[in-house]
Amino acid sequence: MSIIEFVIHNLTTFSALLVTGVFAGILAGMLGVGGGIVIVPVLFFLFQSFGVSPESAMAVATATSLATIVPTSISSIRSHNQKGNVDFDLLKRWAVFILVGVLVGSWLVTRVDGTWLTVLFGVIATLSALNMLFRAGKSALLQELPGKGGQTIMGSSIGFFSSMVGIGGGTISVPLLTLYNYPAHKAVGTAAAIGLIISLPGAVTMLVLGSTPSDAPVGTFGLVNFIGFVCIVPLTVLFAPVGASLAAKLDATKLKKIFAVVLLITGLRMLLQVAL
Repeated sequence: MSIIEFVIHNLTTFSALLVTGVFAGILAGMLGVGGGIVIVPVLFFLFQSFGVSPESAMAVATATSLATIVPTSISSIRSHNQKGNVDFDLLKRWAVFILVGVLVGSWLVTRVDGTWLTVLFGVIATLSALNMLFRAGKSALLQELPGKGGQTIMGSSIGFFSSMVGIGGGTISVPLLTLYNYPAHKAVGTAAAIGLIISLPGAVTMLVLGSTPSDAPVGTFGLVNFIGFVCIVPLTVLFAPVGASLAAKLDATKLKKIFAVVLLITGLRMLLQVAL
C-alpha cells in the first residue's frame, strides 16, 4: 500500500487527529493550559470511536500525548526563557525527583490496566476544573515553598501523576506552586520546562517498554501512536499563537471558566464510563 493509499484509507482518522491538533493549540495559547489536558480525553474518546477498547485507548492516548508535549514544550521554554520566567534554580532542585517520579509512573502505565489510568485522569481533570472555577485569583494559602523534604515530595508527585495521565506538568505544578505564593508568571514558565522533564523520558519509556495492544489504532508502536504525533504536533505549534491572539481580544477569564466547565464534564464523564 502506498502512502497516498494509506492516507485515503485512514482519512477519517487523519482528519480527526488534525482537528485535535488545532483544538489543542488554540486552547493552549488562549487559556494557558497544557495541551495534554486537552489531547488525552480527545484521543481517549476518538480511539474508542474507531473500535479500540477503553483500556487500550487510555494507555495509547497517555503515551501519545506525552510524545506531542516534547517538541511543544521546547518551543514554550524558549519563549518563557526570553522573558526571564523560567526558574532554573528550582529546576535544579526538583529535576531528579521529577525524573524519578516520571520513570516510576511511566513504567506503571506499561503495566497497569488502562481503567486505572482513566480513573486517575478523571480525578485530576475534575480537581483541575474545580481549581479553575473556585481558586482562580484567590490569594495564596501559604507564603513560601516548604523545605527540602516537602519539595522532594512535590517534585516526585508532579512527575509521577503527570506521566501516568499524559500531561506535561503545568496542570499540577502551576496551581501547586501558586498555592505557596510563587509568582504566577514564573510558575507557568517553569512548568514548561517541567513538561520537558516529564514528557521526554515518559514517552520514551512507554515507547520502549510498552506492549502494543492488539486493538491499538493503526500506527501505534509501543504505546505511542505516531500518526497522532505527526498530525497533532505541527498544528498545535502553529495554532498556539492564534489562541494567544484570541486571548488578547476576548475575555480570557470567562473563557477559562467555560473551559473549566467542559473539563469538569469530561472528567466526570470518564469516571462515569468506568463506573458503568
